[in-house]
Amino acid sequence: MTSEVLEIESLDLEARGVARRDGKVVFVEGALPGERVLAGIARRKPSFDTARVERILKPSSQRVQPPCPYFGVCGGCAMQHLDPAAQVAVKQRVLEDALGHIGKVQPGRVLPPLHGPAFGYRYRARLSVRLVRKKGGVLVGFRERRGSYVADMKSCLVLPPHVSALLAPLRELVGALAQPDRIPQIEVAVGDQTTALLLRHMEALTQADIALLREFGERRNVTWWLQPKGPETVHLLDKDDDGKLAYALPEFGLRMPYRPTDFTQINHAINRTLISKALTLLAIQPGDRVADLFCGLGNFTLPLATVAAKVVGIEGSAALTERALEAARQHGLESKTAFSTLNLFDVDVQWLRDLGVFDRMLIDPPREGAEAVARALAALAPAERPQRIVYVSCSPATLARDAGILVHEGGYVLQSAGVVNMFPHTGHVESIAVFDAPRAA
Repeated sequence: MTSEVLEIESLDLEARGVARRDGKVVFVEGALPGERVLAGIARRKPSFDTARVERILKPSSQRVQPPCPYFGVCGGCAMQHLDPAAQVAVKQRVLEDALGHIGKVQPGRVLPPLHGPAFGYRYRARLSVRLVRKKGGVLVGFRERRGSYVADMKSCLVLPPHVSALLAPLRELVGALAQPDRIPQIEVAVGDQTTALLLRHMEALTQADIALLREFGERRNVTWWLQPKGPETVHLLDKDDDGKLAYALPEFGLRMPYRPTDFTQINHAINRTLISKALTLLAIQPGDRVADLFCGLGNFTLPLATVAAKVVGIEGSAALTERALEAARQHGLESKTAFSTLNLFDVDVQWLRDLGVFDRMLIDPPREGAEAVARALAALAPAERPQRIVYVSCSPATLARDAGILVHEGGYVLQSAGVVNMFPHTGHVESIAVFDAPRAA
């Protein structure tokens, strides 16, 4: 492996330093913008090279000592060596670059970033499990940064402390089961009253196994879910635990039950902040009719229903819309909400017209974005358009694409946009953007 001195210009979304040598991009793992490093070239490709830092010749002023002893080995984090405030600045630049280069748009105003806790924030996680006899038994944790091995870790700073404290006991528990080599993963979902652990087991559990799980759960306030085969086989170990897993939205007087396989935000503190910010940006009036597209469990729908006249939630998963409807009933909001199941990646302007006119709209799609919805909105007549759209995104690239459609084809104005630091120490960029319909001439 050859070594070269490189000047680092920026970071990519995997938190690798970006350098240029003779016009060719080099991605340097472990390097930060502004640094000069000695890097070993790991792989050469026609359009780029990859490298790893061997020695830092000139460190960045924003470099910090990673607090986690497993950083660099564990693949759960990529940016612990960068000051948290600088991480947010990097993500803001990624968002602005995507909007400019992909969507050919610029926000009228850059929103202040939404911050939350830098550690202990990850309330959802998928832990890999592997029996490795030469390392002393069962490993439970995230996969290593390079490769498919499970990191040999006994704690994790981004998990809540009580979940981090479960890693070592879980190693012992799985090791005591009848077939520890047939347990590939454990999913974690932390609620306001219990922590759910979803055990994927490829062979039937014995009665002794079940007794061990129950004893573990009772001692540590853990609710066990089991998955013997595909996702449709997920079920509670004990039916009496039904309804225990939920997260609270105290500002709105709501408690949202869910299953560990349902999509929910992993960062509960930021989720609460994001909901409040979205409602503020929508500027809802008491008589407004609002659409919540890609509504999921009703994470935004139910808070919206506490201030709007009517909210229509639309989601592609029937299971999620059923749970959203049940949550609305439990909170006495069924008269102000309506839910339907529909593939929002395959809609058109006539479908949108048939829904009726909305005063406000919230869009919160997965990484694929909402291209079909954006094109339908752009095709509406001025009198049919929502006057304001708030778009919550987990992909700057697809947000930028959809923003370009709304602005250049629909005449919407990108009033503001900013980042949401939902996933500290990772390259994941969550963001929020506000679009206003053009004013009538």
